[in-house]
Amino acid sequence: MRRRAIQMTSLAVAVAVLFLGIPAIIFGVNSAWHEFEQTFALRARSIARVIERREIEGIPIQSSTLAGHAWYNDRISLQIIYTDAEGNGIQVGAPPPQAEKTFSTILSTKKGSTVEVSMDRRPLTYRIVRLVLVMAGLILLAFGVGVLVALRQSRRLSAPLIYLAASAEQVGAGQVRPQIKPSGIEEIDLVTQELERTADRIAARIAAERQFAAAAAHQLRTPLTALSMRIEEIQYLTQDPEISEEVEKALEQIERLGGVINELMNNKVTSRTGHTEVVSVDDIFHQQQDEWRRLFQKEDRKLLFSIQTDSVMIATPGSISQIVATLIENSLKYGAGTTYVSAEKQASMVVIRVRDEGAGVSSEIAPLIFERGISTGGSTGIGLSVAKELAEVNGGRLELTKQIPAEFSLTMKAMPASLAPHLLVPQGASYTVGARRRRR
Repeated sequence: MRRRAIQMTSLAVAVAVLFLGIPAIIFGVNSAWHEFEQTFALRARSIARVIERREIEGIPIQSSTLAGHAWYNDRISLQIIYTDAEGNGIQVGAPPPQAEKTFSTILSTKKGSTVEVSMDRRPLTYRIVRLVLVMAGLILLAFGVGVLVALRQSRRLSAPLIYLAASAEQVGAGQVRPQIKPSGIEEIDLVTQELERTADRIAARIAAERQFAAAAAHQLRTPLTALSMRIEEIQYLTQDPEISEEVEKALEQIERLGGVINELMNNKVTSRTGHTEVVSVDDIFHQQQDEWRRLFQKEDRKLLFSIQTDSVMIATPGSISQIVATLIENSLKYGAGTTYVSAEKQASMVVIRVRDEGAGVSSEIAPLIFERGISTGGSTGIGLSVAKELAEVNGGRLELTKQIPAEFSLTMKAMPASLAPHLLVPQGASYTVGARRRRR
């Protein structure tokens, strides 16, 4: 595509330059030629009027009189031949070159004398040649600039497409969180947005499949265990060798089926498509409460958790826990009063907010708070930066939504209601297992 873009742009520039440059050269040459001719004619008439005025006044025409007018400019000289009515002539100026290389005009005065003015036109030819060369150079320069612009534009067009292809390859390889930056080109950005939406749908389906595998394995494990215990009890009670042999085969089949279930459970965790799962906000909050409750009690502060809805997210469990832990730790170090951790569902998103009752974030540091090395308490200043990167990797965003008091918001995609695990996996029946009888 890049080569095609360069060729098309270069061709367009070449056509534009030729259609504009060649007529410009022709017009410039004609204008210069006509201007030179008109200037020469005016100069010849001026010389003739001077001679005519002197004749009327009775002043003799001498060579010195004509010599003062024998210059067109500092570099080009004129040849003036004056012939009075009696046939006497005076000639000043350079000798005339060949006739085909000369501008010449003959004028008459009222006294019957003639004035012939001639000039070499080769300087004009040289000037026109220089003009043509300069304009040709400008045309080549314009074409070169057009080619450079074509190269730059082709890179600007091809680079986003290359990144888009790489991101599509990542999605095809199982990476459901491609990081694609906007290119500024509307059509490419539309494809990028659709690819991101496709990746989100794939992530949701993968998460749903893993939840299905986990739920199915969990529900199959209970009846298999009960069935295994029943068959083992039969084995303990029977004395018939044939029945014992059949029981052993049945137990082998149950053990093989149990292996299949274990494999399903392992695939749920170690899938080659990544570790994106359905994450419960409630589980994360309970884990964080157990981790930070004692530390807040030591500082004589409160840590309160609130969930407005039982929401689940599509993300990596460890990443979300780390982000929330970072926000709570920052509140403990730099905040004051009670720290509130809340979660609510907004349309197709889950928003987790962490705020306290401290002095907040100053206006100077607020725009830089997520940059590495930025800290007001002497720490390394990488916690919030890493948390923001983890949020973006999981398809969400981490923002400072309020400065005073400080409030951070983590926004993640929620699991679509149509893919809820309880809708995909029916609830299993309850099995009760009686006490195992002792073998006789």
